[in-house]
Amino acid sequence: MAEATLGVARRQSLAGEVVVDCEGRHYREVNHELRELVDQGVESLRLIHVAGQRYLGTNLQRPVRITIEGVPGNDLGAFMDGPRIQVLGDAQDGCGNTMNSGVLAIHGSAGDIIGHSMRGGTIYVRDNVGYRVGIHMKEYGDTKPVIVIGGTAQHFLGEYMAGGVLIVLGRHLPLDKMHPSRYIGAGMHGGVIYIAGQVNEVFLGKEVGVLPLSDADREALTTHVTEYARIFGQDAQALLARPFAKLYPKAVRPYGRLYAY
Repeated sequence: MAEATLGVARRQSLAGEVVVDCEGRHYREVNHELRELVDQGVESLRLIHVAGQRYLGTNLQRPVRITIEGVPGNDLGAFMDGPRIQVLGDAQDGCGNTMNSGVLAIHGSAGDIIGHSMRGGTIYVRDNVGYRVGIHMKEYGDTKPVIVIGGTAQHFLGEYMAGGVLIVLGRHLPLDKMHPSRYIGAGMHGGVIYIAGQVNEVFLGKEVGVLPLSDADREALTTHVTEYARIFGQDAQALLARPFAKLYPKAVRPYGRLYAY
């Protein structure tokens, strides 16, 4: 069966939403079909039977809504600019790699390097994430990427962070327990990290300082946490009632003296 015919055979329309069956299909074929549908002006897509297909939603540059049933593979939403993607379950590594704008909402946990070099948009993860989340995040002018993590993160959170906002809520972490992440903000030289619960300064990168929240910090937290709670059906007030630490970079060029003569 030709690829175009196969695509039509696996596609159906349901209540204004185009449904694409991904079962047994190579990621290149699925992504080619997605780009065709978006170019045709489809505004809402549902991908079913997703099982590790990579690069879903990559480089899409229109405000299309995509719902994913199953577990997408690496680099979900990489370079995307405008779509709103929700995953009804877990996701793998590299979600939102270098994304410019749009929303990724993951109704489960996600893997490593979420938001790598992210330049804009927002990523919401209901539960936990892996290592090196937010590495090389950056911002320009009023464009600030945001990552909100409902659970906990592993080591090197916010590594080499140059801008944006990282929020870790630790929903299921008892207040007397430390976050598992070590080397938080190593090489950080921009942006801000908010962590709810206990933070041991021994586990922070040497470039990172800790400050109490300002009114502006509380306003920003309220905005992002309220949206997280709306998406995942959580209690925003309960989440915001936890004590937060604000982590900031002590210098904009933390390694400048190592390389300057």
